[in-house]
Amino acid sequence: MNKGSIFSLSSVAARPGGAVTRRAPAKLNLYLHVLGRRPDGYHLLDSLVTFADVGDVVRVENAATLALEITGPFAEDLAATDKEDNLVLRAARALASHGGIRAAASITLEKNLPVAAGIGGGSADAAAALHALNALWDLDTPDADLAALGLRIGADVPACLATQTLYLAGAGEQIELAPSTPPLSLVLVGPNARLSTAQVFKAFNAKWSDLGRLPLADTTEDFVNELASRHNDLQAPAMALQPAIGQALESLSTQQGCLLARMSGSGSVCFGIFGSADAAEIAAANIARQQPKWWVVATNSNGAQGAP
Repeated sequence: MNKGSIFSLSSVAARPGGAVTRRAPAKLNLYLHVLGRRPDGYHLLDSLVTFADVGDVVRVENAATLALEITGPFAEDLAATDKEDNLVLRAARALASHGGIRAAASITLEKNLPVAAGIGGGSADAAAALHALNALWDLDTPDADLAALGLRIGADVPACLATQTLYLAGAGEQIELAPSTPPLSLVLVGPNARLSTAQVFKAFNAKWSDLGRLPLADTTEDFVNELASRHNDLQAPAMALQPAIGQALESLSTQQGCLLARMSGSGSVCFGIFGSADAAEIAAANIARQQPKWWVVATNSNGAQGAP
């Protein structure tokens, strides 16, 4: 890895037999402003993202052919889609082509994150596959090349390669390392309401926001106060399409110790920032008891740089 790179490989782990495992943490848009629209139809964004200590897991090992197995609690949600078009396989083929080798590996995707939920699940999986296969195949592909390959797969992939707190610009593909933020105690809630990004942007009313970048504070209280001055421009249209998102936000905001509740990305997963890990754990237990069919997890924003 190049010195000073924002693309972390610290969570790539080799295992006996040559297998490599890479975590694919959930990406959270702490705020998301839509600044305008480009001539090609893509919207211009300003967003601050961080990564949670919960996510999918990608494991790769040597094999004679390229194959993907999907496991985990949300595996069935991908069963109806074309597996050959899965972003993990697209990443594998793109990296192999770039490296001038044949794409051959046995890949297992442990799908722990809900699908089409605004937390970068597919993009994070592709990024994890690029990192893991780069190590497995001994390609030593430079970070910039990995980011360029990832961008062809999806606008969020370069950010998911970095897994650090970042400012996003452009259509989300322009990333810049943000100043350090205080660790956040979080509750993530997925109300089982799938949304496509295109669907939400189509419902967006095109009132542009340009509040400038958020000045980041050192303490959780000050940071959340600053964050409250920003918003997610896609939250209202997403709620109109899926009213369950409003229910999820209410379930978070009414919990004791919740400092801020907001939807991530284009939805439908919402997050709550809490004053302590204990408060987050209690809130998650309360919501899970009230809504047993929802995906609810207490986590934090410290895990993006950790080993798998």
